[in-house]
Amino acid sequence: MVRLPLTPAEVERGQRLGALLRQARGERSMLRTALDAGVSPETLRKIESGRVATPAFPTIAAIADVLGLSLDAVWAEINRPEVLLAPSGRRLAS
Repeated sequence: MVRLPLTPAEVERGQRLGALLRQARGERSMLRTALDAGVSPETLRKIESGRVATPAFPTIAAIADVLGLSLDAVWAEINRPEVLLAPSGRRLAS
């Protein structure tokens, strides 16, 4: 099966997802988090770094559960509109 290249929006969502999971994990070890979620530490590392921008839903559901995140909160965060600011700090778009 040939996988199509990711769109810039998909890559950005993957980066947001990774940042959200890293932040939620806090001081908890990546190894412990991954094992508790039933995924490999390498899988969690790739998701957190954005290298896997479109992980499987069950994987994200398991990690979110371990971190105490609701799937609604995860979805809202990774799909929030970007706010663009001009160099002056004025809002350009949302």
